[in-house]
Amino acid sequence: MISHPSRHCTVELHALPSRIGQVRRIVSAHLRYWHLDLLIDRAALGVTELLTNVHQHAEPDKLCTVELELLLERLTVSVRDHDPRLPVVEDVGPLATGGRGLAMVAAMSETWGARPDGERGKVVWFTLPTVATAVAAPARAPRLVTAEPSLHPFTHVETALDGARPAHAPARSAVPG
Repeated sequence: MISHPSRHCTVELHALPSRIGQVRRIVSAHLRYWHLDLLIDRAALGVTELLTNVHQHAEPDKLCTVELELLLERLTVSVRDHDPRLPVVEDVGPLATGGRGLAMVAAMSETWGARPDGERGKVVWFTLPTVATAVAAPARAPRLVTAEPSLHPFTHVETALDGARPAHAPARSAVPG
C-alpha cells in the first residue's frame, strides 16, 4: 500500500531480497516525484541497509514497514519491524564481510537512530536534508541570447541530388531503447 503521494509514503513488506530491490525502486520513484533526485542514491542505500538488517536479524518474522516522510527541509526514512532488540553499530575489522551497514547509514545521513515501538518492535530511521539538494544543484542564471533572427530560417535545408525534395533522415526518439 502506498499512502498519500505528496509528502508521505508507506510500504509494508516481508524483508526478502527480491522485495528489497522493489522497495528501493519505489523509494527512488517517490523521490523523483517529489523532485528530490539528488537524494535518491543515499535514500536507496540507507533503506537497503535497514531492510537487509531486518532480513538478517529480525525475529519473530520479517514483516516490516518502510516509511518516507518529507517535512519542511528534511526527508525521514524509517523501517519498523517486530523485533524489539535495538541495533548496535559494530566495530568490525578490515577483513570482515559484514557489519558495516549501520555505520554507512550513520556516515551518509544527517541523523539516524532507533527507538522502541512499544512492545511491538522497533523503528530504525535516518534523515537527509533537502536544503542541500538546492545547494548541490545551483540554478542557472537567466541568460539573454542576442543573436539576430535570420530572414530565411530554412536556408540550411539542402535539396536532393536530383533537385527534387530534400533528403530526409529517419525520425529518432529521444528516449533510449
